Amino acid sequence: MARVLIVEDEEALSLLLRYNLEAEGYDVEVCARGDDADTRLRELAPDLLILDWMLPGLSGIELCRRLRGRSETERLPIIMLTARGEESERIRGLSTGADDYVVKPFSIPELMARVRAMLRRARPELVSTLLKSGDLELDRETHRVRRGGREIHLGPTEFRLLEFLMQSPGRVFSREQLLDGVWGLDVYVDERTVDVHIGRLRKAINRARDKDPIRTVRGSGYAFNDQFAHAAAAATA
Repeated sequence: MARVLIVEDEEALSLLLRYNLEAEGYDVEVCARGDDADTRLRELAPDLLILDWMLPGLSGIELCRRLRGRSETERLPIIMLTARGEESERIRGLSTGADDYVVKPFSIPELMARVRAMLRRARPELVSTLLKSGDLELDRETHRVRRGGREIHLGPTEFRLLEFLMQSPGRVFSREQLLDGVWGLDVYVDERTVDVHIGRLRKAINRARDKDPIRTVRGSGYAFNDQFAHAAAAATA
């Protein structure tokens, strides 16, 4: 599921947004302060950010500017919420780096439609039911994984781990980020648990001569190899 971070200091509004986003199947986290959100975004970037303009600690406009200056978040989809409806303010928000600009009060169904549309453009793999790279396929609807036509049986944790990695090929995730993204923020387990499940996943998807699609980055974590599709094609040529 797509991960959405809401940065909004109006508790009633943030609760309303969270309820509606979770009802549509999104994994939602909320921050009430701009500086807290800045810290969280350095740890793990979401798939989409809903950002209020006026925030305690750090303004939304300044946070947006900082995010666009970092390579990890320069392409992060951002919807800015604000009570400022003047044309000059909308231009300022968009010029700072917001992808969309919604003036309060707004329609919740309209905002949900904007979220879906933005994710379709920015992260189509998150709304696709089938993830495919080389000879490896993961079907979200049937919870089946195949490699070269061979069905692979994975446990629920290994399935979620593979899905999480395949959504962002080439991106290196630390063990802490994988714990947050796969196990959830409210689950407390040792980081070495990630290594155990990566080992199980590799054993399940790789045969003796198969190219391993999971890359270990020493001192950093793990990534789904963005060159895997090319390597798999070359191996079968």
